[in-house]
Amino acid sequence: MQIIKTITELRSSLRSQDNVAFVPTMGNLHAGHIQLVEVAKQHADYVVVSIFVNPLQFGPTEDLASYPRTLQADCEKLKAAGASIVFTPTVEEMYADFDGKNLNQTMTITPPPIANELCGATRPGHFSGVATVVMKLFNMVQPSVAIFGQKDFQQLFIIKHMVKQFNLPINIIGVDIVREPSGLAMSSRNGYLTEAQRTSASKLNSVLQSIVNSIKSGSKNYSELEQQAKSALNSQGWMTDYISIRSSESLLPALTTDQKLVVLGAANLGNTRLIDNLVFSI
Repeated sequence: MQIIKTITELRSSLRSQDNVAFVPTMGNLHAGHIQLVEVAKQHADYVVVSIFVNPLQFGPTEDLASYPRTLQADCEKLKAAGASIVFTPTVEEMYADFDGKNLNQTMTITPPPIANELCGATRPGHFSGVATVVMKLFNMVQPSVAIFGQKDFQQLFIIKHMVKQFNLPINIIGVDIVREPSGLAMSSRNGYLTEAQRTSASKLNSVLQSIVNSIKSGSKNYSELEQQAKSALNSQGWMTDYISIRSSESLLPALTTDQKLVVLGAANLGNTRLIDNLVFSI
């Protein structure tokens, strides 16, 4: 396994590769990330994994400085998983205009209006930052297939939209959420949770599952189901950002005639923001 830090070296190493699978990450890898690598290996013999904490997708009050960076442990996991290349660029390498402080001159991707809803409503500019860094990485790696976790459902939706809009010859594959035994979706941010918080963190998944069960049992009052779930979380000390029932095909608020649905939630447990979703059909 090669560990590469520059775009020039990356392109040189990939020049003779015709079929490359790509897994972009921000590091601090867990079993969910390794599952993405396993899926990537099913689609290509050569797998590139990037590790880059992208400043463009963090707001001024978010956890960029404290975001966990565990490069050595990550590389050990990726080597064991069979990755071919780990690409670990610096901010200066990724953004040519970075002056050590600011990215003010960086050209960015403007995502579709849905980027301003759900997570985007409280994280302005987040999905522009995500789309921009993913587009740059796509241009650097030029994969035939790219693998993303479905936990970030809105992100996956926007990336698929971007690939379609820019006619990129990349097959985007979403992989099911990997969960802890409690049902908690695996996330790098789970490491912020105290032991007591980790015990109750699975509540987010359980309220989403209750919504799914209610809809499958015939409930059509989606707004009431959303409000009940928010109240259930808030009564147990959470600060709920949103609980939303959406069409899994358009990500617009679900109509009672929609059959392919996703219920999404984001909430803070202490200082830790957790997200989760369940995709289902009726």
